[in-house]
Amino acid sequence: MLKQIFTWWSGITVGASFDIKRRSGYVGTDEYGNRYFEDRKASLEGRHRRYVMYKGLAEPSKVPADWHGWLHHTVNEPPTHMPLERRDWETDHTPNMTGTPYAVKPKGSLSEGARRQKSDGDYEAWTPDA
Repeated sequence: MLKQIFTWWSGITVGASFDIKRRSGYVGTDEYGNRYFEDRKASLEGRHRRYVMYKGLAEPSKVPADWHGWLHHTVNEPPTHMPLERRDWETDHTPNMTGTPYAVKPKGSLSEGARRQKSDGDYEAWTPDA
C-alpha cells in the first residue's frame, strides 16, 4: 500500500487515480490493459486533457501507436470509436525491452562478457592534443 501512495514508477498512485477518476471520463482500454481517460471540462486553451493509467510499471513505450496518437491530440476519435487502419507490412507493437531480460544484447556488450573484436590497424585513438 505504501508503494501505491508514494511511488509513481511502479504504477499509478492513489492520489492520481482518485483525481483522474473524479475529473475524467473513461474512454477505453488497450490490449496491454492500460486504461485511457479524458477530462470532462476543457482546459484554458480549449482542449480536453487525456490520461493513461498504465497496467503495472509506468512505461510509456507500452502505449500502442493508435492510442499514442489519441493521447497527443493527433487524432480526435479514440481507437475504440475509429481504429487505425492496419497495413500488410505493419508489425505488432512491442514495448521497449531495455533493462529487461528480453533486451537485445549484441556481441561485446557488458552483459555478454564485454569481449570486443580486436581493432584493425586503421584505428587511431583520439587525443585532445591532436
